[in-house]
Amino acid sequence: MTETRDTESDSEYVTLTDSVSNKSVDLPLLSGTEGPKVIDIRRLYAETGYFTFDPGYMATGSCASNITYIDGDKGILRHRGYSIEDLAEHSDFMEVCHLLLFGELPTPAQKEKFEHDITYHTMVHEQLNFFYRGFRRDAHPMAIMCGVVGALSAFYHDSTDITDPHQRMVASYRLIAKMPTIAAMAYKFSIGQPFIYPRNDLSYAENFLHMMFAVPCETYEINPVVADAMDRIFILHADHEQNASTSTVRLAASSGANPFACIAAGIASLWGPAHGGANEAVLKMLTEIGHKKNIPAYLDRVKDKSDATMLMGFGHRVYKNYDPRAAVIQKSCHAVLNELDIKDEPLLDLAMELERIALEDEYFVSRKLFPNVDFYSGIILKAMGFPIGMFTVLFAVARTVGWIAQWNEMIADESQKIGRPRQLYTGVGKRPYVPLEERG
Repeated sequence: MTETRDTESDSEYVTLTDSVSNKSVDLPLLSGTEGPKVIDIRRLYAETGYFTFDPGYMATGSCASNITYIDGDKGILRHRGYSIEDLAEHSDFMEVCHLLLFGELPTPAQKEKFEHDITYHTMVHEQLNFFYRGFRRDAHPMAIMCGVVGALSAFYHDSTDITDPHQRMVASYRLIAKMPTIAAMAYKFSIGQPFIYPRNDLSYAENFLHMMFAVPCETYEINPVVADAMDRIFILHADHEQNASTSTVRLAASSGANPFACIAAGIASLWGPAHGGANEAVLKMLTEIGHKKNIPAYLDRVKDKSDATMLMGFGHRVYKNYDPRAAVIQKSCHAVLNELDIKDEPLLDLAMELERIALEDEYFVSRKLFPNVDFYSGIILKAMGFPIGMFTVLFAVARTVGWIAQWNEMIADESQKIGRPRQLYTGVGKRPYVPLEERG
């Protein structure tokens, strides 16, 4: 493969030479704002008769996007050009939602209107209360989320026409606004408590905490430190480029499916332990380790290739450096524990010691296995009072705006087609049919 520049058009391309036929094909070389150059292989099959083989899409770009940029080697995460550190430090979740949806941070007037519009969409159709009764009481909240969000298209027919920009925006607002309500209802249903209605005088994070933990018989006091931490957690999980769940949303959307079905598909993908369920797995791992003295033995099991033990919360498919979100959430973790006067949190102490030992171990350092956001998020959520089963649900609440932004971008992209990956067939070749009575 050789790289060439056409001096007349100033375009770049790479030349691939087939060693079998000795034929060559020129493929355009595309450049984004940042990141590596990309070989455009859309004409590859037509020109050569060959497909590419890339399990897990390790080296394949499925779309062009101007929403989120990640440099995994440098530990960079930016939304619309703004670093995640700056957004987490200076913005709130509603500002980040506006940024992801519209491309710019809002002016004061825009923010006031956006918050108003989201707030006044937080209630759900009253008949949804009965929908919850169809689930077993011990159903996992993510199972309930999948079902309820998918069913929204049966309640909101006036925002399912994806060809209408106004309906797309109404659906976007509804999903962002109602997701905390649906999530809190899933939790309340699982513990047998009455549903708590949203309040228009509370912020997005405050409202979610109120719906989660308030009961009708007494006043629920919202701790501002906890609310700020909740808002920051939402910011850190708002979008993360073309991850598994976002790709699932885009793939479902490529068929023309309604937005509620697409987001339900994203929730199902997020549920996997290698994706949104990783923070649950971290807590289970720390519980299994049990004590600092057991860390070396546990890490030995991780290093043993014959042992299936995994170090959860370390390493990332994209980041080959420290996850920038992990440093931010670590600070919030300490702030919440101090505010709640949790002087001795064994899991946090255990996590910090595990991190220290692992980062001094050449085995993990050489493999660039650094802590990711899931390593600390489970600990802070546990301190806030969330049960483990709700961890991934919180992820879904935050990620909804990212899914919606990516969905809207894809619908408006004229170059997008229905997703249809190719395959390398390795099954049996053509063979004659044998009648039943002749099969021995």
